[in-house]
Amino acid sequence: MLVFWKARLVLLAVPKTGSSAYETALAPHASMTVLDPPELKHAPVYRYNRFFRPMFEKMGQDHMELVAVIREPVSWLGSWYRYRQRDFLDGRPTSTKGLSFDAFVQAYCTGERPPFANVGSQAKFVEPRPNGTEVSRLFRYENQAGLIAFLENRLGVPVDLPRENVSPRGDLGLSAETEAKLRRKCAADFELWDRAEESV
Repeated sequence: MLVFWKARLVLLAVPKTGSSAYETALAPHASMTVLDPPELKHAPVYRYNRFFRPMFEKMGQDHMELVAVIREPVSWLGSWYRYRQRDFLDGRPTSTKGLSFDAFVQAYCTGERPPFANVGSQAKFVEPRPNGTEVSRLFRYENQAGLIAFLENRLGVPVDLPRENVSPRGDLGLSAETEAKLRRKCAADFELWDRAEESV
């Protein structure tokens, strides 16, 4: 999570949406960079609302604009699947080694997700709070140019993105049955994706 105090802007770090690259590019210009622990680095709206918003308000900033990047849901899950194929996870319950992407998505669609498929939800990450705290700008991961233009205009600095935390390649094919199930079970994530297009 990156906080730009004077610009009244907070860039939330939605996992698997290029947040590490934005941290590298913008950390020198940020008032606050939250890098650890992961629960705070990747603080969703509800955690921002609980921990950060009250602190900012006490410091006189009663409204920070929240910005988030959203990735197409199948691509987002594909990034998680590929990331969890890395060697450092070998033998752990979160590893996807030896598992097809189709099987991973089928597991993600179950009520009790196994550890390797327990990766959360983008829709839950940006879910508005009852007190009105919400993400006001949703950018598509695939629309890097739109996000960069917004940030450069808002912050008044050039943004040069490096390639960071790139997952290994892998077969991301899904059967029609599995994709239909995903779209049915995770309709909120696909609706969020459709909304993000309108916000950029």
